[in-house]
Amino acid sequence: MKIHEFFISQLQQEVALTEKFLKRIPEDKMGWKPHEKSMTIKQLANHLAEIPSWITGTMDAREWDIAGYKPPEEETVKGLIETLKENTAAAEKALKQADEEYEHTWKMTKEGETLFEMPRFNVLQTMVMSQFPHHRAQLGVYFRLLEISVPTTYGPSADES
Repeated sequence: MKIHEFFISQLQQEVALTEKFLKRIPEDKMGWKPHEKSMTIKQLANHLAEIPSWITGTMDAREWDIAGYKPPEEETVKGLIETLKENTAAAEKALKQADEEYEHTWKMTKEGETLFEMPRFNVLQTMVMSQFPHHRAQLGVYFRLLEISVPTTYGPSADES
């Protein structure tokens, strides 16, 4: 199996699960958050929808300076899902590179200071793909607190089997 086949398969699974979560968001709860330090549902959902774009950025460049970064601000569930799908299509295309491209070092900087650097393969696995279950779990807690049914992911939830 080529590396891009591994990542595309994993991405498709994570995106399908993420879409299930995004579809459960009530439009009237976009501004809700469980704590003053927490993200709103809208912020968290936008973050989930943008994750595939990190794949594109990792594969199309050797570094990213996050100074001035502005997160997306989709207002509707429909917009979130469209963004997720558009970012996923671009990510799948960006992943279709030779295996040796995954060995190249990639780094994140902020105003010239290196925050981290590692091979692209490691960036994709640890810093990108791990974001999906992490933030879906956060959204699942929000759902639980709002009495919204939590979708199944890697196995049954207390709401679905």
